[in-house]
Amino acid sequence: MRILVLGSGAREHAIITALLAENAGHEITAAPGNAGIAADVPTIGLDPTNPAVVTGFALENDIELVIIGPEAPLVAGVADKLRQRGVAVFGPGKAAAQLEGSKTFAKRIMDDAGVPTGRALRAGTIAEAIAAIDDYGSPYVVKADGLAAGKGVLVTEDRNAAIDHARFWLNHGSVLVEEFLAGQEVSLFLLSDGHSVLPLSPAQDYKRLNDDDDGPNTGGMGAYSPLPWLPAGFVDEVIETIALPTVRQLAEEQTPFIGLLYCGLILTENGIRVIEFNARFGDPETQVVLPRLITPLSGLLFAAATGGLGSLPRPEFSDDVAVTVVLASEGYPETPITGRIISGVDTALAIHGVSVAHAATAKSGDNLVATGGRILSVVATGADFIEARSRAYLALEAIELDGGHYRTDIAARVAK
Repeated sequence: MRILVLGSGAREHAIITALLAENAGHEITAAPGNAGIAADVPTIGLDPTNPAVVTGFALENDIELVIIGPEAPLVAGVADKLRQRGVAVFGPGKAAAQLEGSKTFAKRIMDDAGVPTGRALRAGTIAEAIAAIDDYGSPYVVKADGLAAGKGVLVTEDRNAAIDHARFWLNHGSVLVEEFLAGQEVSLFLLSDGHSVLPLSPAQDYKRLNDDDDGPNTGGMGAYSPLPWLPAGFVDEVIETIALPTVRQLAEEQTPFIGLLYCGLILTENGIRVIEFNARFGDPETQVVLPRLITPLSGLLFAAATGGLGSLPRPEFSDDVAVTVVLASEGYPETPITGRIISGVDTALAIHGVSVAHAATAKSGDNLVATGGRILSVVATGADFIEARSRAYLALEAIELDGGHYRTDIAARVAK
């Protein structure tokens, strides 16, 4: 199959790695990709958020499936343009992508569909935000209403910090102030063709920068899958009470959701609640879900893109476990230092069960250099979490990046 993957991060690298692992002779192109992706497949420097440019490339190159990785092309309407020209695309149209692009829209859809979630108030002024912050009380949860590259959510017991966060994001639009929900968080990906859904394996990510869930919120510092502590029937309950009602509500509103419905969930004492929806594969959870996938990924994504999920069985996953740890640049997430040389990746890759998904890398002469905040996702599989963690951290010790840092407690609670 001729496949175009849009994006330049570790999520897209993980998707491409899974496609290549099928050994099906796929012709894969990435746009724009990164240094790690370019070592695996051809890349092209087109703008992935430009609907006309992406569609033109797809048509000129007889692309049979477009996979949209990040949220920006979805919100820009790239999927709409591709579908208008008859190109199969895995990713929702602009209207349905508001599930991620607008938290206010997502809350309204959940309310209309009867999906369990926390209470929230939308604020358009700092006075409204402060009133909502004081109404819900500590811990305070303040979210940018629109896209914020993983940096728009603040959970804090510091009232002044909550107000400052609201004030900052009000310069970019409205904010949502939500009630705090306590419990274990779960990420569950569900493939959707606009009518049917199929679940992937649950994962848990680590959003805080430092060990013991300390420090600022980030785009994700690590993840693991599966989750041995989940109650029986969890996935079925999410499908019946959250995923299908959401997909059906969007279909009823003539905005079918075709792509990956990311459910950010929390297990509270009162049951499962939705923290947030995303409209694409999550990062870094993708890096631990896809290495365990046995069912060919290309067939699943093409079936979702073409309305054929209803006839497929649930995807099959390996009994192996997977752990990923993110290597970040000095200064991340506030002011990451870029341009520094990365070495030792080949040594890390020589460790059994280890792969490396590049997130923000480029080639400078013969050197691999860091170009952003989260640089690499070091992924390790194993028979159990002790083995997978050992391999992941052994690989990280082999990689050198001046000022680079990572969490040391990813999956520690399940490695017993």
